[in-house]
Amino acid sequence: MVELLFWFVVGLIALIGGADLLVRSASRTALYFGISKLVVGLTVVAFGTSAPELAVSIEAALNNQTDLMLGNVVGSNIANILLILGVSAMIIPLKVNADLIKSDVPIMIAITLVLIGFAYNGVISFWESLVFVIMLLFYLLYLVRQSGKTDFTVKESKEKTGSLPWNILLGIIGLAALILGARWLVSSAVEVAQIIGVSELVIGLTVVAFGTSLPEVVTSIVAALKGERDIAVGSVVGSCILNILAVLGVTGLIVPDGIAVQNVVLRFDLMILLAASIACIPIFFTGHLISRWEGLLFFSFYVAYIFYLFLYSTEHQLMEPFSNTMLMFVLPITSLMILMVAGRELKKRWRFRGMFKDRNTHE
Repeated sequence: MVELLFWFVVGLIALIGGADLLVRSASRTALYFGISKLVVGLTVVAFGTSAPELAVSIEAALNNQTDLMLGNVVGSNIANILLILGVSAMIIPLKVNADLIKSDVPIMIAITLVLIGFAYNGVISFWESLVFVIMLLFYLLYLVRQSGKTDFTVKESKEKTGSLPWNILLGIIGLAALILGARWLVSSAVEVAQIIGVSELVIGLTVVAFGTSLPEVVTSIVAALKGERDIAVGSVVGSCILNILAVLGVTGLIVPDGIAVQNVVLRFDLMILLAASIACIPIFFTGHLISRWEGLLFFSFYVAYIFYLFLYSTEHQLMEPFSNTMLMFVLPITSLMILMVAGRELKKRWRFRGMFKDRNTHE
């Protein structure tokens, strides 16, 4: 047990150091080429922080541990939205890019709906995984077209960012530290969970999902503290998209009989993921800012989700009353609060536009 704790700590240190190097390298490289930091967050950083999920899922696929593989992806996406954005916003309110609200968040929701549709019959087949890979290619092409460049940005950035090879080397070292750190942390945590006696699905949804999401956690917090808020939010949304399209898509191609989907995942975990994804729109929409109280709301729901999984895995007698309380009271009240805040924001914008039109008319 002492050895497992040692590798857990070493993995956490590697994750923190790797995240810092990756954010620094990505932001400097973006400035060097004049590429939008939002696009870098949605691609380079998102790919880097999704690498642990891909590595774990491929290993699980080769061992035919499809519950662990699917739980890893679904649990990681839930953690990305509720835990990472929640904790990051509680530390420092996160500014949300307008392009993210208009395009990438709806894409994330649409892809989640496609995943639920594919999982509805209890298995994600080879051909459905291939569809995910094709969608991934189209998404990457879309991002390339969206990344604008200006000569001024390139000229200005080259004076500030220093050597390009050095920045690339920093990024490679950071990515390697992230992957190794996540592997050490997850492997030690999984062994502890197995000693305690927890199901493969619950391990995937909690320990493995949290462990492989730690790069996103650390990267987003470090990026937020450094003022790189486009990277902080963009990497989370991009990682959610890539976890489904790249991780499930690629690993689904190497599973002979497809990815089996338990009924409880379809009825509960995927519904939680869909609800969290949809909740991003009104929360992101209000002032283009994730405030501290909204971050606390996300974090609270993640704690409630983990508590439910604990009750489920132990078949605790409190599971049914807890579920009923969440479904009948907490979720409806929270949804109503979010809609009211979004409604007030819409009224403000309509009022502002009306005043602007009246002013132009008088002039």
